[in-house]
Amino acid sequence: MIHAAGPYLLASVLVGLGLYGILARRNAVLVLVGTELLIAGGSLLLVTAGALGRDEAWSGQVLTLFVITIAAAEVVIALAVIVAAYRRRGTIDLAEDAA
Repeated sequence: MIHAAGPYLLASVLVGLGLYGILARRNAVLVLVGTELLIAGGSLLLVTAGALGRDEAWSGQVLTLFVITIAAAEVVIALAVIVAAYRRRGTIDLAEDAA
């Protein structure tokens, strides 16, 4: 059996990288990638907690399936918004004015 520290450490690294990607980047696509890293870290944490908790209903794994579905829908909508903003503004830099 895998020690619990490994997946928890990986989840914390994913969340840290995602948070850095959201706060430090000005490109909309890189902010979206940071958001996906945050979601991946949360999903890994759900699966790890479900596997180590001896849950008979497999709730960690089931919740992760819902999170993956919502993340896929979020990516589609966010990319559509980014493409629409690029067509209108000519750039996807978040620091520029929308004028």
